[in-house]
Amino acid sequence: MFDPGAVPVFESVFDSAAEQPERPALRPVALTASVPEDGQAAARRGLVPVVPALREVLPDGGLRRGTAVSVAGGDAGLLLALAAGVRETEGGWAAAVGLPDLGLAAAEGYGLDLRRLLVADDPGAHWPEVVSVLAGAVELIMLRPDGPVPPKLATRLAAVLRRSGCVLLVAGPWPGAVLRLEVRSGRWFGLGDGYGQLTGRQVEVVAEGRGSAVRGRTARLWLPDEHGAVRPVQQHPVQHRPVREQPQPVTGPVEPAAPLVAAVV
Repeated sequence: MFDPGAVPVFESVFDSAAEQPERPALRPVALTASVPEDGQAAARRGLVPVVPALREVLPDGGLRRGTAVSVAGGDAGLLLALAAGVRETEGGWAAAVGLPDLGLAAAEGYGLDLRRLLVADDPGAHWPEVVSVLAGAVELIMLRPDGPVPPKLATRLAAVLRRSGCVLLVAGPWPGAVLRLEVRSGRWFGLGDGYGQLTGRQVEVVAEGRGSAVRGRTARLWLPDEHGAVRPVQQHPVQHRPVREQPQPVTGPVEPAAPLVAAVV
């Protein structure tokens, strides 16, 4: 479990270089929780569990501890959905590094416990040091690097992940990632001709990687559904109005439209 008293250790990484003008912000809050049975089973297999809808698309049925996983295109919804199962682990802490636009309301909708989330919004070029320190304190890190990642740096951080057992979810490419997930297609539902609310997004998620994942797996998911959660398309069907790709021109009087509420992902 993460010890909030270890935060000064995080800050000391940046004290060692006097020329550094700023420190990343880190916000911890403590909580205790029990581990559900699914989380215990995943832990016995050396995995960080994922939400049920994503188990079939992952070759191991979870995220292998001590590895890096790439989310191609940096899809925020897929990133959050993959991270949500961390709450089932003992301790259940996660971190977000270099993701200042992360939607916390969307994260909670997917199932992340915001009381067990550490946030370093803008670490800049210090992100490797931030990841190295946090890897020993949390079970999962969501990361968007500030630029291309050199293979040598990825190799060094891979050693840190193996020692700590932390999972690194990267928004974008990552040298040596054991798994690569991508949203290949998707469409939003809920909007009419200038009115309505977004009620969900259907996507096709593809997972490819090394070993048992080399051939790839595909799943169609709500990401998110009308409740902000992730689930397979075939479960609990709900009538949705698809978003029009090309709205039709308005020829008559225009009635006041209902406010549009965009989903945060």
